[in-house]
Amino acid sequence: MIRRFGQPPKIDKTYTLRPGVYAILRRGPNLLLTFQKKPDAEFQLPGGGIDPGESPLTTLHREVYEETGWTIARPRRIGAFRRFVYMPEYDLWAEKLCTIYTADPCLRRGPPTEPLHSAHWVPIKAATQILGNSGDRYFAGLLAR
Repeated sequence: MIRRFGQPPKIDKTYTLRPGVYAILRRGPNLLLTFQKKPDAEFQLPGGGIDPGESPLTTLHREVYEETGWTIARPRRIGAFRRFVYMPEYDLWAEKLCTIYTADPCLRRGPPTEPLHSAHWVPIKAATQILGNSGDRYFAGLLAR
């Protein structure tokens, strides 16, 4: 069974399954996070939805680069969680199935290419407090122990 974080599903909504992959990128005592300005300004683990026909690892590499400007190596799956959310940018009620990986940040190739995103190195303890959803905070917190 996959653990749920956040609000329970609303009984009057139909949810679309939206699988995605997200990375915990550690360098020393810091994590590389992305800050998204819209639709809700928040810090997030870099990552996102898997496009049709795309593999999870291809998605992970693409999303990390788009949201941080960094390349990664040696991704390792560490777990998964679900959350039920409304995604205003898609006008979609989604059951997000979030698979979490750790990976090594390798090379900064430039700024994020994803509009309204910026990359930030944040101390692990602070990251566990500022990440925008409880699932991300939980998995980042595993590193703080």
